[in-house]
Amino acid sequence: MDSAAHPTAHTTAHEGILRRQSARESAARTYARALPIVPVRARGLTIEGADGRRYLDCLSGAGTLALGHNHPVVLEAIRKVLDSGAPLHVLDLATPVKDAFTTELFHTLPRGLADRARIQFCGPAGTDAVEAALKLVRAATGRDGMLAFTGAYHGMTAGALEASGGASSNRVARLPYPQDYRCPFGLGGARGAELSARWTETLLDDTKSGVPTPAGMILEPVQGEGGVYPAPDAWLRRMREITAARGIPLIADEVQTGVGRTGAFWAVEHSGVVPDVMVLSKAIGGSLPLAVVVYRDDLDVWPPGAHAGTFRGNQLAMAAGAATLAYVRENGLAARAATLGAHMLAQLRALAADQPCIGEVRGRGLMIGVELVDPTSEPSGSPSPDLPVTAQPRPPAPELAAAVQRECLHRGLIVELGGRHSSVVRLLPPLTLTDEQAAAVLDRLADALTTAARAHHG
Repeated sequence: MDSAAHPTAHTTAHEGILRRQSARESAARTYARALPIVPVRARGLTIEGADGRRYLDCLSGAGTLALGHNHPVVLEAIRKVLDSGAPLHVLDLATPVKDAFTTELFHTLPRGLADRARIQFCGPAGTDAVEAALKLVRAATGRDGMLAFTGAYHGMTAGALEASGGASSNRVARLPYPQDYRCPFGLGGARGAELSARWTETLLDDTKSGVPTPAGMILEPVQGEGGVYPAPDAWLRRMREITAARGIPLIADEVQTGVGRTGAFWAVEHSGVVPDVMVLSKAIGGSLPLAVVVYRDDLDVWPPGAHAGTFRGNQLAMAAGAATLAYVRENGLAARAATLGAHMLAQLRALAADQPCIGEVRGRGLMIGVELVDPTSEPSGSPSPDLPVTAQPRPPAPELAAAVQRECLHRGLIVELGGRHSSVVRLLPPLTLTDEQAAAVLDRLADALTTAARAHHG
C-alpha cells in the first residue's frame, strides 16, 4: 500500500475537518460520503491527504483533470495571467487570453465544424452549457421537444435533468441507447444497435407516435455516469443520418468524453460524425471551471442576452484550458489514451474471466467501467427464447461495488461508481498515466475486488 505513516496530529486534523464538514455541509454532498479523505497536496496521479496517506486518483475530478493534478504547463499558464496584471473578471468581453483559448479550441474541433463554428461561453458548469444547447436548438428550429437516451446524464439543472435518464416528467422523448450486456432488445451487438436505430426512425416518421419533430437530439458518444457505454460507431453514424435527413440538430455532449479521454481528441471522431452542436466542459478548463457550446453558424439566431452568465469570462480557466488543449494535442495524448486504455481493458477482461462477480468490462480509451453483478443469482430479465441473446446478465451488485470502492480506498486507490444501480466501478485516470502507474492501479483494483468478493459471497 502506498501510504505514509499516520501521525496523531495529522489524524486529529483530518478527523476534525471531516467532522465539521458533516456538521456544516448539505445532505446533497456525494463524493465526500464515499471518499472520506481531506486532500492537501496533489501532483499528477497522486493526492496526499491531511492524514499523511497518499492515493492514486482515478477519479480525476470526474474526468476534469486530463493532465492530472497541478501539471506544470497548467500552473505556468495560470501564473502568467496572474503576473501580467490582466483582469480576472471580464464578463464576455474580448481579451487576449480568451482569443488564445478560442483559437486553440477551434484548432482541435472535428473537421467540418471548425470552419463554420460559433462559440457561446456559458456559466462555468457543464450543465449550464447543456441548458444553452437546448435553448439554442429550440430557438433555431422553432420547435420545443427533444430526443434523448436511456441512461443519459447531462447535468443537474432543470433542462439538463429533463434530458437525463432519471427524469420523471419532461418534454423529452426517450430512446434506447445501444448496449451489449443489458441490451433492451435482448440481442446486443450490431443487431441490437440496428433495432435501436430503427426504433428512432419509426418514432420520428410515425404520425401517430405521439412524438412531433423535435428541436434536437442530445447524446453522449460514451455514456459516463450511465455506466460507461461507448456508442457503436455505426449506430452513431445512423443517428447522424437520421437527424440530418429530418432537419434535427444533433447535440454531442462531450463534457466528459472530450480532450483525448476516449482515445480521440473528441469522441465523435471515432465514428467520423460531425455534430451540429458540441457541449464542452470539464477538461477544457485545465482543472478550473469553464463550459462552452460550439455550434454551426446557421444555428446562431438567438438575440443578445438569450443565454448569459456572470462568470462566463474566467480568464484563469481559459489560460489553463488553452495550455491543456495544446499539451494534449502536441504530445499525442489521445493516441496514448487509446493504446494504454486498450491494454487496461484487456487486463481487466482477463481478470473478469476469473471473477464471476464481474458481469462486463467496457470502455474506450481511459474511460473504463467494470460492472459488478451477483453471480449467485439467476440471470435478470426475461429475454425471448426466439432471440439469440449474447449473454444473460446477472442482477447488479451495488453493495459489492461500494465494498470494492472502500477496499480500493483502503489500498490508496480512488475510484468512482456509476451505472443505473451504482454497480459499475469507473476508472478515469489522467491521460499522463504511465505504464507503471497503470499496473499499480490494476493491481490495487484486482486485490480490492478479490477481497470484497470473498467477504461478500463467502
